[in-house]
Amino acid sequence: MIKVEDITWVRYRAPDLKLMAEFLADFGLQPVASTEDKLFMRAYGRMPVAHITERGPAGQIGFGLKARSRADLEKIALELGAPVERRTEPGGGDVVTVTDPDGTRIEIVHGLEYPGPLESRAAFAFNPKNARVRYNGTVRVKSAPSFVQRLGHVALFTGRFAAMKSFYTDVLGMRVSDEYYVGPSTNVMATFLHCGLDDEFVDHHTVALIGNGRTGFEHCAFEVTDLDDVMSGNAFLVSRNRWTHSWGIGRHVEGSQIFDYWRDPFGNKIEHWTDGDLVNDHYQVGRKEFSPEKSLSQWGPSVTQDFLDP
Repeated sequence: MIKVEDITWVRYRAPDLKLMAEFLADFGLQPVASTEDKLFMRAYGRMPVAHITERGPAGQIGFGLKARSRADLEKIALELGAPVERRTEPGGGDVVTVTDPDGTRIEIVHGLEYPGPLESRAAFAFNPKNARVRYNGTVRVKSAPSFVQRLGHVALFTGRFAAMKSFYTDVLGMRVSDEYYVGPSTNVMATFLHCGLDDEFVDHHTVALIGNGRTGFEHCAFEVTDLDDVMSGNAFLVSRNRWTHSWGIGRHVEGSQIFDYWRDPFGNKIEHWTDGDLVNDHYQVGRKEFSPEKSLSQWGPSVTQDFLDP
């Protein structure tokens, strides 16, 4: 079994690359490169690219995953009958391109060239009652685009839940963190999957699967610096009076992230988040009955219809 250790980028189609670039800049991503037919945006972390848009009818194409080793990359190529190819997009490296059972393009990469992180705002020192750390200092937060640090996860709708779960666990080595069921406890309809790296701690989920009969992205999610970054980014996007807010700000249940959801200009749901859980393969898998009111947030505004819509 191969191991993937991280998510790299998401890939979409859009008819207007300039409009997408304007939204993503307001969201907190930075331009890397663009051509007549492609737009490349990065986060402030070390990954060379985090969001790719190809010119075309609005839609979702897929996402990238980072193989832990060259041997893992070659093994997946052999198992799925796909060639190892040289990437010509920002970051270079080698790639094996496959599709999951729903037809989502998965680009498994190794050997990326990392340009290094961009300069961003450091997290503010937090001053809780039982652990004071900020003395003779202040916190001053301005409304501004969030300092997006990296792509954290994707959530996928699926009409082939069992096949999709098998692909991401049996083929790509991911492990279940938590699951939701509807009706009998055996009727699992959503699963949160983390990269299976044994004792190493990783994000609570890198891929989430939602078995509601549809296919395609439910959302993609980008980590920002801290709660202040979520709040200031929200205030900035609201002030622009151009973009559609979907739901937030609140704290999730599974994964515990503080979240804020928006729609890009072409209807794709995109999330700012911070303060997520870390797990390893010793994490005790949870299985709970799903309820929109109880399962999606611990605090925050009531879930919106826009968020529940695809």
